Amino acid sequence: MPSTEALSRQDRATLLEIARRSIRHGLEQGEALRVDPEDYPETLRPLRATFVTLELEGQLRGCIGALAAHQPLVSDVAEHAHAAAFDDPRFPAITAREFPGLDLFISVLSPSEPLRFDSEDNLLEQLRPGVDGLILQFRNYRATFLPAVWEHLSDPYVFLSQLKQKAGLPLNFWSPELRAERYTTEYFGDADVAGSH
Repeated sequence: MPSTEALSRQDRATLLEIARRSIRHGLEQGEALRVDPEDYPETLRPLRATFVTLELEGQLRGCIGALAAHQPLVSDVAEHAHAAAFDDPRFPAITAREFPGLDLFISVLSPSEPLRFDSEDNLLEQLRPGVDGLILQFRNYRATFLPAVWEHLSDPYVFLSQLKQKAGLPLNFWSPELRAERYTTEYFGDADVAGSH
């Protein structure tokens, strides 16, 4: 499936169901759900990179993913749903009491493209608020913000400076060695597929 092709509503519902089952499996068995890609439609089997985000009562409760595709889409979602629930170092593990109230969101990433720039202003000019996810790298420092972060950080300058801070760099950091790549995501959650069963 080409990365530009949107997933069907049924495919999205299936991925969200896999994510929820993987978290439940983690609560019951202590590990991620193992899925066989051959059991799923061809549209869910290409190598794709994903992030799974968990929210509880509108607040972030976990977010884990990968920036490079290395396994089938269904497997990636199952692995990252479990990791977001139990392995995000910013939060304690999800409990059985919290599980029913979780809202799940999945971001399926496009391949990233390097940005060429010679100043911070030049980089900021290229950003597309609400569209671009951004990967920032300087030597061993690296971080990303998904496009969904624009909802909370709508100003490109603030978006970039907060991403620097996430990477462990000063807010006003600049170096000619700074590298940036952008990507887009297909982003969906439980509310987007309600009524599809």
